[in-house]
This record gives sequence, structure tokens and C-alpha cells, in this order.
Amino acid sequence: MDPVLEPSVAGALAAAGVAADDVAKCAPLTGGTYNTVRRVTLRDGRRWVVKVPPSGSGAPSLSYEHDLLRGESVYYGAAAAVHRAPVPQVVHAGLDGELSEVSHLVMTERPGIPWHMVDAELTAEERGRLRRELGGIVARLNAVTGDGFGYPSGVFGPPAATWREAFTAMTRAVLHDARRYDARLPRPVPDVREILASADGVLDEVTRPALVHFDLWQGNLLLDGAPGARTIGGVVDGERMFWGDPVAELVSLALFDDIEEDEALLAGYAGAGGDVRFTESVRLRLNLYRCYLYLIMLVEVVPRRYSREQRSRAWRHAGHGLTQALIAVQEATGSRL
Repeated sequence: MDPVLEPSVAGALAAAGVAADDVAKCAPLTGGTYNTVRRVTLRDGRRWVVKVPPSGSGAPSLSYEHDLLRGESVYYGAAAAVHRAPVPQVVHAGLDGELSEVSHLVMTERPGIPWHMVDAELTAEERGRLRRELGGIVARLNAVTGDGFGYPSGVFGPPAATWREAFTAMTRAVLHDARRYDARLPRPVPDVREILASADGVLDEVTRPALVHFDLWQGNLLLDGAPGARTIGGVVDGERMFWGDPVAELVSLALFDDIEEDEALLAGYAGAGGDVRFTESVRLRLNLYRCYLYLIMLVEVVPRRYSREQRSRAWRHAGHGLTQALIAVQEATGSRL
């Protein structure tokens, strides 16, 4: 039986030069919360992944989520310069002529399964080895430098000349979204804005726009190979990337945990040339980026229409994380809010 292709997926494949008759299998990939994602196996054996954004410009979303597939295509294109980087190769990125947005993305599939699905099976030795390997991969990716700061979609304007300008626009947008969606936050929006502003001077210490994935939780890391001999098979879902401070990468790598305790990952990061000195500046910036990510996690539950259980989980983890990060910023800056 021939696979059933949604019109949007069939259109993306046609734009990449593949007819529906050339498709042997097409199956959904789960785990994402925004785009439609399909794994496609061609009759010649090639395995691709097709991503299509939500249909209609009126789909509820956060401000930064404009043209996310452009960011993902930029991420993989930039990462291609890194030797043996385990990222997909872009086969085709479609452009919507009217909106000047990437309408679909076709890429090669990376081998492996999401880390979180096998994490409980890992021995301490294997987990440590994989964390060191991951640290080296991330350091090499973070070494790629862009032409300006911020999101490549241009959602907040052209690339910014300074990281302070870009990050201020990013936090301003998510706080606007919090008000727009009446999202539950542990502190009022004006208080959060003032606390973040009290520390924005430290952002001027960042002068190189590094390639930052910003979503490197275990679900976006693929492990390949047999038990005891696994390797990092893929770094995927780069759609939330930006050009910015490489310190920001450390947030999702230790989501809700202390990255300074991840000795294996930090050893791998340093071994590949990454800077892992946790100065007062680095710790303050790290807490600013925690605030940003946790704000996103708390606000997106509204447009994503999360269930009550999902909202409760987000509040329990991201709400607590945001509270602690805001306190840390206040203590570092002397803010009295």
C-alpha cells in the first residue's frame, strides 16, 4: 500500500524533486510541540525528515517563533562547517514568496533515538563518556561565529550590533507575550522586566555572536549504537537557535540542574577549546538566560493549549526555576524589588 502524504508534505517533497511515487514510507515523528514533522523513507533507501509549520498566519504562537524553520536551516548550514558535526544536512528549504518565510524544510535523518528514551539504561561510565563527547560537540558548534546578534528570522529587526540590544529585544518580546496571553508567572511582568534590566550591563561583555542551539535537552540529542558503545548520533531540532552568548547553551544542557556539577560535559567542552570558567559575570549571564528560557516555558503553555497536568508540570519546574534565577540576579546586582 502506498503511503498517505498530507498535501503540505507532498508539496515539500515535490519542491525537493521527489514525486509521491518515490516515497516508500511516511510516518509522524512525535515529541515536538510546534511543527508538523514526518519521517520519509524513499524507495532508493534515503531517509529524510520533513518539517512544515502550522498552517495559517493566525496560529497562536510566541513572538520569537516567527519563521522558525529559517533558524533551523541557518543552524544546520552553519554547523556544516564544523568537522563531523552530527547534524542533519538541509536537502531543501522552501520559501513562501508572499511572506518571505521558509514554508517547509527537508533534511537528512540522523541515526539514533532520543537520549531520554534510553537514559535509564546507561551505566555511569557510559553516561560520563557521552557527556564528554557532547561537551566537545557543543564547544565546536559554539565556535561558529555569525555576522550579528539575535534570531536569523529578523523577527526583531536586522541582526543587532550588540548582544545587549538583541537580548533586550528577546526578553521584551516574551514579557509582552506573557501579558498578551495572561500567562501565570511567579512575579509581575514589571518586576521581572526591572530585575532583568538591572543586570543588562553584563551583556556588553559578549562581543562575538556565537552559534547557539538553545534547546539541547535530551529529546533533541540522538544516541546511536549498541549498549555500552553508544555515540551521539544527532543534534537535531535547531529551530530555536540564535546568534549570541555561548554561555546561554549551558541552560538547556543542564535543564533545571546546576551545569557546574556536570564535570564530564565541562571536561569535553574545555577539551574542544570551550571556555568553562565560571566567573561572576558568567554566572550572572547564565541566570539571565535561565530567566529567558523559563519565561518561554511558562508562557507557551497558553498558545499551545497545554492540559492541566502539563501546565502544572511546567509551573512546578519552570516556575520554580524562574523564581530561583530571578533571586540570583537580584543578589548579584543588589536589586531590591
